[in-house]
Amino acid sequence: MRPAVSLEAIEALYRTRAADYFRFALAKTADPERARDAVQDGFAHAIRSRATFRGAGSLEAWVARCVINAAHDLNRALSRAPAEPLDFAADSVIESDAGATVVREAVQRLPARQRDALYLRYYLDLDYRAIADVLDVEVGTVSATLHTARSSLRDALQEVPR
Repeated sequence: MRPAVSLEAIEALYRTRAADYFRFALAKTADPERARDAVQDGFAHAIRSRATFRGAGSLEAWVARCVINAAHDLNRALSRAPAEPLDFAADSVIESDAGATVVREAVQRLPARQRDALYLRYYLDLDYRAIADVLDVEVGTVSATLHTARSSLRDALQEVPR
């Protein structure tokens, strides 16, 4: 049996990737306060449950699942759909423009699994295997999901002919 993941490993992940998890949670919650809470709750759950980490996937993916669950719980607790997602770069929220709004709206129209796969790939930079672990699907499903999401976005974002 594999020993539980160490508290130090989770702490190191938090110290090096907290900003990435925040951007990911912000995409899920569309609210900076809920995003911070989701990251804190997700990491707290990972610490409390570290003995249950099976080690079959990466620690980053396991913690991402904890953050996703925390974000879902926070969104459900508010009993409403998340507000319009925010644009962000690095650690700060930035003002959006019309083009960014169009992209945000196109991403929001995607099915939840496609959005989650995109967020995991581009906000947390997880590989397909890790995304499969987080979403509890096969690697081929991740590939197909990302392909479909990118195709849908490409179609939705094509310039209108003049």
